[in-house]
Amino acid sequence: MFSLNCRRASSRLVCGIRTILGDKAVAICIATAFLSTPLAAQPFAYISNQLADSVSVIDTATGSVVDTIAVPGKPAGVAVAPDGNKVYVSTPEAKGFAVVDTKKREVIGSVAVNDGTLGIAVGPDGKRIYVADWYKNNVSVIDADSLQIIKTISVGESPSGLVVSPDNRWLYVANRISNSVSQIDLKTLTVKKTAQVGTHPFGLTIDARGERIYVANVKSDDVTVVETARMKPIATVKVNMLPYATALALNDSRLLVTNQDDGSVSVVDTETLKEIALITVGTKPEGISTHPDDRHVYVANWFDGNVSVIDARTLKVIDTIQTGEGSRAFGQFMGK
Repeated sequence: MFSLNCRRASSRLVCGIRTILGDKAVAICIATAFLSTPLAAQPFAYISNQLADSVSVIDTATGSVVDTIAVPGKPAGVAVAPDGNKVYVSTPEAKGFAVVDTKKREVIGSVAVNDGTLGIAVGPDGKRIYVADWYKNNVSVIDADSLQIIKTISVGESPSGLVVSPDNRWLYVANRISNSVSQIDLKTLTVKKTAQVGTHPFGLTIDARGERIYVANVKSDDVTVVETARMKPIATVKVNMLPYATALALNDSRLLVTNQDDGSVSVVDTETLKEIALITVGTKPEGISTHPDDRHVYVANWFDGNVSVIDARTLKVIDTIQTGEGSRAFGQFMGK
């Protein structure tokens, strides 16, 4: 569904006479860990609430919303900078995206791009931001320091999901109306190849090696697996109704796919490329991201205004966190 309204402990040795064996004392040194500084904070999840014009900040250590940031413009797409200091949130009604300072927890800037901004991504090096324009059929490349548009690249019709390869070499774009995925060379900022996928692709993710892309096809109720070296589909995996977005977990062995129309998440074994489980979550699940622990997967449920937390090992929902109206969180919304 598209709608414009629509985270060092130090240690010391404590030695003492702990036991006596016969007439021989044995000194046993016990390493006792203690905290010399506070433990590093767990990462935060940033959930765009499109109908509430806000972003909920979830502390994944406590499983609670610790702040709500006002973000005008019907926030939809989310991309967390690699260092975790900023979050970029697409704002379709404001025709661009907002820059959120994660320490201040407030919007510190906004960038005008085009009328149909939706999908948004940031490179692994944090130097560039990429924004898809649903109406103009292009992707804008923005310098993260100056927030100036470097180039606008034409792609297929109605670009939505974006993902950058782990080596920062390629940008992949799901073109919904064209039923395709564009591969953009980030050195030349030109489209290198295009792969045909299922009907109405929307969200997509890439594995840790950059070898496969998994594309959720909304209208054909399936996922296309694309081999990046040749930009050719190698498999089609049937899932459930209106798959929207995808995420990988457990060392890329599990693919999780949000199915909007039946309130579920399909779990696919990436070796056999077969669906192995179907997990019930909230109503109209959309955005999905994996915690840096590679085990817990967070799902934003649009109609319920909450987030389901899935344990990818047990394949069960272990928590539900209330967020805000129209929780969408399309993109990489999990900090590191």
